[in-house]
Amino acid sequence: MKHVGPPGFHADAQAVAPIHTIGASLWFKRIPWLFMAVVVVPTLVAAIYYILIAAPLYVSEARFVVRSKTQAPPAALGGLLSSVGVSLGGGQTDAFEVHEYMVSRDAVTDLSRRHGLRALLDRPEADFLMRFPRPFEGRSFETLFKNYKRFVSVGYDSQTGISTLRVRGFRSADARTVANALLDGGEALVNRLNDRAMADAVAQAQREMLESETRGIEAQAMLTNFRNRERMIDPDRASVAGLDLLGKLETQLASMRAERAGLAASAPESPQLPVLDRRIAAFGAQLESERSRTAGEADSLAPKVGEYEQLTLERDLAVKVIGAAVANLESARMEARRKQLYLERVVAPNLPDKAEEPKRLRTVFTVLVASLVAYGTLSLIIAGLREHRQQ
Repeated sequence: MKHVGPPGFHADAQAVAPIHTIGASLWFKRIPWLFMAVVVVPTLVAAIYYILIAAPLYVSEARFVVRSKTQAPPAALGGLLSSVGVSLGGGQTDAFEVHEYMVSRDAVTDLSRRHGLRALLDRPEADFLMRFPRPFEGRSFETLFKNYKRFVSVGYDSQTGISTLRVRGFRSADARTVANALLDGGEALVNRLNDRAMADAVAQAQREMLESETRGIEAQAMLTNFRNRERMIDPDRASVAGLDLLGKLETQLASMRAERAGLAASAPESPQLPVLDRRIAAFGAQLESERSRTAGEADSLAPKVGEYEQLTLERDLAVKVIGAAVANLESARMEARRKQLYLERVVAPNLPDKAEEPKRLRTVFTVLVASLVAYGTLSLIIAGLREHRQQ
């Protein structure tokens, strides 16, 4: 049966789509698939996530310095050299040691034990891509450590020597808690470094002092043994007394010899001459005995005086060495105290009252620009390949 319709009406007109549908279809077909894949889809996904899904992040910021009492702030030249890898002092290195702790596994362990880091990174208000663990991750410690580094960053200003700690959190109190805990951990690390430096600085001085004390004790013991063995407190004084006695004997002997000579000259037959001769002989024998006792034989006083003086010299040297070792130890301690490091909080961690991140519109715009750049690059590459194939 033939269909009857208005004049000019064609039977196939029923299958023809509306004009606006045909235009939309043609416009969609004109969009290259590469543009859809590289620009439209990433920008749309980024807009959906950052505008509708991404949870707000609060940022707590703190500034601190690590330096000793005698360390001067870095000059402009020092900052310029440090920017190209040349260091003029140890303060910058010490600050970097604190930086390394703040982004280390030790910091994660301390935060997990004292402040429940896992709970802080898994707040109910967190979105699925920022919380720990994310849907495609496990709950291992290594995964926690990798996620932790997304929330903490530390920077250093080589011009001022000031370090900046930034901690992000789903709650403002969480961000400040973590920042304070990291600063406390950094102070504990600096204190451990100070203790180790103090121990290393005074260890050698302490060993030298102990060695000198041992040497002094041994020298005094040898001197005491000598006195007990020889039954003599001070051989020097004994030698002085012996020399005085020898002098007196020699004077008396000379006097008697002179008296005998005068008597023999005036009265050769005097009965006093034999008496004088016996006295002279007795004094001479006593003089020789005292001389032998003082010097000339193995058991005389001279070797004892020599040994005593040697022992006394060793004791006096040991006492001087002990004094020098004590002074050196005190100097080492003072130098170690002078070089002790301190972590000073220039700006304490703040309690943010407004979420600073994410930068939603800026991030979406950045994704759009990056996608356009990537699309332009790929388009040039594809056009070049097609031209090369046609040739």
